[in-house]
Amino acid sequence: MDSSKEILNEISGHQYPFFIAGPCSVENYNMMDKIVGMLIKKGINIIRAGAFKPRTSPNDFQGLGLEGLRILDEIRKKYKVKIVSEIVDAKYLDFMLETVDILQVGARNMHNFELLKVLGRTRIPVILKRGMCATINEFKCAAEYIVQGGNEKLVLCERGIRSYDNSTRNVLDLSCVAILKEETGYPVIVDISHSLGRKDIALAMTKASLAAGADGIMIEVHNNPEHALSDSKQQMSLLEFDRYYNKLVYSYDTVGGVW
Repeated sequence: MDSSKEILNEISGHQYPFFIAGPCSVENYNMMDKIVGMLIKKGINIIRAGAFKPRTSPNDFQGLGLEGLRILDEIRKKYKVKIVSEIVDAKYLDFMLETVDILQVGARNMHNFELLKVLGRTRIPVILKRGMCATINEFKCAAEYIVQGGNEKLVLCERGIRSYDNSTRNVLDLSCVAILKEETGYPVIVDISHSLGRKDIALAMTKASLAAGADGIMIEVHNNPEHALSDSKQQMSLLEFDRYYNKLVYSYDTVGGVW
């Protein structure tokens, strides 16, 4: 099935490659206002931020929940942007359908088949992230749970897989990007922040991801990453993102449209 172009048009408004950027978590309205105000100046109109944050430790910040969704809705209306946020439980679906534009299924929920079935009965775009230990075939099967329910507005996200090597947070599997582009008709994006867990090689790996065929990039940006309530080490500051994005655009322009 080749529905990739239609999905890309609906989500990104014909932009290629498209960027999804924003903080790991919604912390308050003012921080979202500062971050989105900067991102839209770069032409980025798809904003990511978690209202619900599944965490390994119950002692870590779990997100603002419904209040976070209300903040995202305010930001969406003010800046006329599209909002991506993670759904962790089907009980929140109705409220999220009113407050966000794209639902994200996180790595921990890739195998939550009952949730995937529920999302398959909706018509809202869904970003499905690869599970941290999932094979490519398992990833494709999880996607089928959504598609068989009737929802073909699907984007697949490579976010790195777990390994013994601690040089990066996860191992970014670009073969997954190439295989999914070859074998499915769905857009494929790469989550640079969660795959790497570091910022110093983000530019190089973004170029590699686009060269492998990725349709878009997801990246975390925070106005004060040192004091972020989650994933502080991997989130770019506004200045860091400005430099990263400018270098990326310059690289694209100087080689005649090839990353």
